Amino acid sequence: MAKQKIETVRELIYYSYANLAMAHTAVEKKQEKYEMFNFMIRAKLFKGLKDGTMNMRTIFDDEKIKLQTGQICNYCGATEKLALDHIFPQKYGGQDNAENLIFACRTCNSSKGKKDLIKWMIFRGQFLPLMIIRRYLKLTFKYCIENDLIDKQIAELKDLELPFKIELLPTSYPKPNLLTLNTE
Repeated sequence: MAKQKIETVRELIYYSYANLAMAHTAVEKKQEKYEMFNFMIRAKLFKGLKDGTMNMRTIFDDEKIKLQTGQICNYCGATEKLALDHIFPQKYGGQDNAENLIFACRTCNSSKGKKDLIKWMIFRGQFLPLMIIRRYLKLTFKYCIENDLIDKQIAELKDLELPFKIELLPTSYPKPNLLTLNTE
């Protein structure tokens, strides 16, 4: 795929989500590297999202996974000393609702603190499970729709105090063998 010209928040979220789908497929198939098939998934999804023939999956899908996973740290997989963590910190407008809450062990919860999730991931130097990034993207999309930010230029959001950092949305992912879907 030729280099995408991404200008609006909507395009950036869609492109990040399409890249996530590409990574997800490669991890599911236990691939060592991305193949043409994965790039085709990304291209088709990105085009479908942009032209309205495809949609991002709902947060309800993630809620089902959260219930099936049970009480484990969604970041590292620990099963003890768990607390609820806000994906979007409340300090920056993250809501205190089920969609924004996941289990985290005290160590991860304390380390993340009030940091943006993706900023914390970069700080740790380790990619988070793809399901957590997927949820983050969906929450970002929902927030932007609700606050009339979705069709703004990306640069317009950079100086706003938001519950996410628009410039940190992942648009590329490491090799599939370095990623996990959940905390496996």
